[in-house]
Amino acid sequence: MTAIRLIDRRRLGTLALAGGLGLLSAPARAQAANQWFAVMGDNGQPVPNYRAPVELVEDIEDLPGAIWAGPRSASVKLIEFYDYNCPWCRAAEKARDALRMEEPDLRVGLVNNPILSPASAAAAKVDLALLTLKGAGASYGLHRRLFETPGRIDGPRALDAAVEFGAERGKLETLAASSEIGEMLARQQRLAASLGISATPSYVVGGATVLGYPGAQALARIVASARRCGSISC
Repeated sequence: MTAIRLIDRRRLGTLALAGGLGLLSAPARAQAANQWFAVMGDNGQPVPNYRAPVELVEDIEDLPGAIWAGPRSASVKLIEFYDYNCPWCRAAEKARDALRMEEPDLRVGLVNNPILSPASAAAAKVDLALLTLKGAGASYGLHRRLFETPGRIDGPRALDAAVEFGAERGKLETLAASSEIGEMLARQQRLAASLGISATPSYVVGGATVLGYPGAQALARIVASARRCGSISC
């Protein structure tokens, strides 16, 4: 499969911050000293965050290829941008699912942002092809399956997992390599870039962009604050 043009990995850096703040670029680490809101992660370190432009946040709801779970009328929306080869995204996936079970008035959105490698982009295209063929339920199932799968996730491994959700392999492979899916993924990555997202996972919640995984407890506090006062810290 052809991978879309990716952000240069040299611009992203490969530092996995201790305690689970994800893969952050140097500018993202610098932003931790200039937080929009004072938010601390589970590791006791400041979590980089800044204001998310309202017009871009509104675009996410109707973004092609985004997966949604929870009522559209929910009082809090938590949108996660992820990469299938991001180690912190694996931990975040479990914490986010647990949070969604505990918070019925929470709407969760999932957006591909495969910034780590062409293999990640190939897997994301399979994800989007399955979504197109079989709907959000199958795509969400694949999302969980891939994060439960150890090792490097690429196009062939994603295809092997995707066929278990009822799609024919040949159709999946053809659609995943199509310009339609390529443009869908490109739109997701353009939005992430417009939001200044340079870490995986990252979140849009409570009018803010949060870079990196803050930890399960910190993420729960962020969602609780967004419900209480509309911001990630009250």
